Amino acid sequence: MPFAQHYQNTLDELSRVCASCGRNPRDVKVIAVSKTVGIDAVRAAVAAGAHDFGENRPDLLAEKVAALPSETWHFIGNIQSRKIPEIVANATLVHSLYKESHLAKFDTAAQAVGKVQDVLLEVNVSGEESKSGLAPADVADVLVHAVEFSHIRVRGLMTMAPQGDLAVARECFDGLAALRDQLRTQLSAEQAAAFNELSMGMSEDWREAVCAGATMVRIGRALFSDTFEAPDA
Repeated sequence: MPFAQHYQNTLDELSRVCASCGRNPRDVKVIAVSKTVGIDAVRAAVAAGAHDFGENRPDLLAEKVAALPSETWHFIGNIQSRKIPEIVANATLVHSLYKESHLAKFDTAAQAVGKVQDVLLEVNVSGEESKSGLAPADVADVLVHAVEFSHIRVRGLMTMAPQGDLAVARECFDGLAALRDQLRTQLSAEQAAAFNELSMGMSEDWREAVCAGATMVRIGRALFSDTFEAPDA
C-alpha cells in the first residue's frame, strides 16, 4: 500500500478518535517519522500531503532538509553536544532536550544562526531505565533555567510510553498532560501561552495519546511500512 493510502487512513482514524474524545483533529499534528526512509519516500509523502517529518540523526536531517527545505523538520533523536549546531541549523522543533548542560549550547548555536530554537523537554514519565529524559520531579527546575535564555523557546513536553500495554501508555500520557498543565501555572503569561505542546504517541499508541491531549503524534511504521499491524485496544 502506498504512503498516500496509509496517510489518509491515519487521518481518517484521527478524525474518529478525536470525535470519540471530544477533540478537534486540527489540534493534533501528525509527524511522519521518516528516519528509516530515503529522500524519494519523503518526496512521495510530501506529494500525499504530509509536511512535518521526524528525524533522529543530524547528518540525515541535514541531507533531507537540503533536498526539501520547504517542509517542517523535527529532531526526535538523542542529542550529542558536538552535533547541536547542526541540529539547530536544520530543525524547526527539537523534541528531545533533557540535559540541562545542553541549554546554553542550544542558545549559543541558535544565536549564531540568528534564530530562536523551539524545543520540547523530554520527560521519562514511566521511569524506565532504558528511556532517556528528565524525571518528572526535575522538569520544573530545568524549565526555570531554560526560559532564561533568549534564543531558546520551550514549547512543551515530550515522552515515550512503555510498549505492550495501552492502558499503561494512557497513564503515562495523562501524567505528561498533567505535568504540562502544572508547569504552565509557574510561567509568565507569555511563556505559558507558548508552552502548550505535548509530543506523545507513536505508531502503536497514538490513539491513547490523542485522547490524553497530545498535540503532536510521531508516526513512522504505520505510515511507511506495509507490515505494521496496530495492537488491539
